[in-house]
Amino acid sequence: MNIKINRETLLKPLSAVSGIVERRHTLPILSNLLLEAKQDKIVLTATDLEMQISLSTPSSTGGELSTTVSAKKLLDICRALPEDAEITMATQESRIQVKTGKSRFNLQTLPAADYPLMTKAAATSTATIKIGQGTLKRLFKQVEFAMAQQDIRYYLNGLLFEVNANKLNVVGTDGHRLSFTSTELSQNYEKQELILPRKTVIELIKLLDDSDDEVTIEVGTGQVNFSFGEIRLITKVIDGKFPDYTRVIPVGHQNSFTADRLGILLSMQRASILSNEKYRGIRMVLGKDNLRLISTNSEQEEAEEDLEITYAGDSLDIGFNVTYMIDVLNNVDSENIVFSFADANSSCLVTVPGNDSYRYVVMPMRI
Repeated sequence: MNIKINRETLLKPLSAVSGIVERRHTLPILSNLLLEAKQDKIVLTATDLEMQISLSTPSSTGGELSTTVSAKKLLDICRALPEDAEITMATQESRIQVKTGKSRFNLQTLPAADYPLMTKAAATSTATIKIGQGTLKRLFKQVEFAMAQQDIRYYLNGLLFEVNANKLNVVGTDGHRLSFTSTELSQNYEKQELILPRKTVIELIKLLDDSDDEVTIEVGTGQVNFSFGEIRLITKVIDGKFPDYTRVIPVGHQNSFTADRLGILLSMQRASILSNEKYRGIRMVLGKDNLRLISTNSEQEEAEEDLEITYAGDSLDIGFNVTYMIDVLNNVDSENIVFSFADANSSCLVTVPGNDSYRYVVMPMRI
């Protein structure tokens, strides 16, 4: 039982699936990936029991093989081999030999039959959605930075994925800020919502490309399947109720101004240097045609940035976490950005001119 494959052909899928493998796991087989070769194809599969990625790639000789091997070691070997090396892999009892040129590596394997594969819950599919890879990637990137990271409110450690009629809405929040984005789908669906885990979203952003090639998303009970190109990703969903985002997104904020995104981003980055390291507060002081950014820290140091803007609304002095502002300015790609306020105790709404489908809300902080 041996197979031949070019290093480049193996390296890309190997890197793609190895991302989810846990280094230190109570089950040793979970630090392995499943390697299956049939006819002229090799399928690599990795799982952490919450999510599973499978990727198929062509092999140059049609050998058959089915085993599991350390993801990290195989990836490290592949990376260290010379470019365009022809790799031969052969299994013998509980070992696999990887060889090319004058290099030989004998690795331990565990039986493929013991690998905990997640099966696709086909019978429970409640909707099948098709969307361009580039569109889905863009939606995820516009909101993923607002997800919580290890919140005890576990339902915040993921993104809301909501299908409603012909709209797909994606929302991320950590309780202090919320990012909402939406796109139109080619057909209508019954309303359903699920929470995609943080790790899944981050892997999908890495794996999706910027093309119009389609992703097929099958929504099932307790899991979602994403299929695109040669990649199949199955993920469990977070069980829980996501907060009602429609109550958080303000309407009718009267005081607003439009700013050059890059200009205000650089000003905020400079002002943030002297903000308090723990609270990261910055004051936004609005006056006629002027925005002043002020930050201070516990050593009584102060930074001030003045920006000329077109503004004729109320004079306001509001504090915000500057990191939350910098995040949104880094993650939207429009030239200009709109900031809207109600009063000194209300949230700030950030929108993009000419794009009704994006909203970002930041709660104020006392400084």
